[in-house]
Amino acid sequence: MPLSETHFFAQQKNPMTYNFDPDRWYDNERAALEKRRESGALSAERFEQALKDLDRRYEQMVERLDGTYRIPPDKSA
Repeated sequence: MPLSETHFFAQQKNPMTYNFDPDRWYDNERAALEKRRESGALSAERFEQALKDLDRRYEQMVERLDGTYRIPPDKSA
């Protein structure tokens, strides 16, 4: 009996996807930080520290992306 796709990914520790958007990830993470700041859960100082950490993590993530997979494919290469 073949495993369903859902079952397969449920058993993976870190399933690979090809639709990850680092810019959208960053926007979502920043929005969550801003919401925590607005609610009082983060002080202005802690927000700035968290934002610097988020920026650092984003830059590291972008550096790891090799850029070889493009949609649409670059026909000039």
